[in-house]
Amino acid sequence: MFNQRKELEEQVSHENRLPPGQSLTLKFPVLHYGPVPRYAGLDDWTLELRGLVEAPVTLSWKELTALPTRTITLDIHCVTHWSKFDTLWEGVHIKDMIDAGLVKLKPEAKYVIQHCEYGFTVNLPLEAALADNFILAYKYDGKPLDPDHGYPLRGLMGAVAGQHANSDRYLWKGGKWLRGLEFTAEDKPGFWEEAGYSMTANVWKEERFRRSF
Repeated sequence: MFNQRKELEEQVSHENRLPPGQSLTLKFPVLHYGPVPRYAGLDDWTLELRGLVEAPVTLSWKELTALPTRTITLDIHCVTHWSKFDTLWEGVHIKDMIDAGLVKLKPEAKYVIQHCEYGFTVNLPLEAALADNFILAYKYDGKPLDPDHGYPLRGLMGAVAGQHANSDRYLWKGGKWLRGLEFTAEDKPGFWEEAGYSMTANVWKEERFRRSF
């Protein structure tokens, strides 16, 4: 297993897919703060789209999963230095919602604040949220998300293999157990950003923290 991991790490490094300070993992580590929410069912579950929009939108689980989906393969990079490659996700893309007229943003909207269970929030520039490497995911590797990884819905922030996009962010920039998207004109630090983590979190620039501890 160790030799396999090292060989794969050398391969992705040679392909220029391994950001600075990262190491390849074959596992999928579980990292989050606080308890894992449990759902008896999703009949009462909703996702709210609000803030700088022409009209707020509330989607039920049935309505959300009836929307057109994207299936994308992404490399994901955790701020705690592990990276997992060629991960397969399925879900809804914000740009597709906008293009379909489901939600109309006001011109001054520049950021997206992800609101998750227990009041947890994550900030993201709108341009990053509309890029190809961010998705509102409800399936991983063809199956519904595990509770520890954000079931039933999470923001998923990764990197498209072979591309060094300005939108490539560390994994925490996609919030687990997502319940709402707030579109804002100004950036607002989320939970981890308030704790000193980077507001921008570009993986290739190794933007992990915005102040020393």
